[in-house]
Amino acid sequence: QVQLVESGGGLVQTGGSLRLSCAFSGGTFSSYTMAWFRQTPGKEREFVAAVSWRGGSQRYADSLKGRFTISRDNAKNTVYLQMNSLKPEDTAAYYCAADRRQVWSSIYYSEKEYDYWGQGTQVTVSS
Repeated sequence: QVQLVESGGGLVQTGGSLRLSCAFSGGTFSSYTMAWFRQTPGKEREFVAAVSWRGGSQRYADSLKGRFTISRDNAKNTVYLQMNSLKPEDTAAYYCAADRRQVWSSIYYSEKEYDYWGQGTQVTVSS
């Protein structure tokens, strides 16, 4: 079974940066599209970013373009989310997800497209 473990969350001041990591195991990492979502208690999960299985194509939530960057290192079985210029509204639990598909779905931004999920890592941005 595929397992995903996020790390790198924490407390940061407004305007600061964090890099989240997600370690993949239990399958062939390079065969999976990877994504990041975030969620505040009581709200639905929100799409953040996704990266194709070879790393050459990325998708972002429109509101996050220019601040967040998704990448992957297939030699390390790890996907990253670099977050810059953080704002209080970025405060959430961040989850990584894996999709066995090798082509983009028209609803790649939907959590229902993804087969495996990590436990989440908390990011808190102070004002």
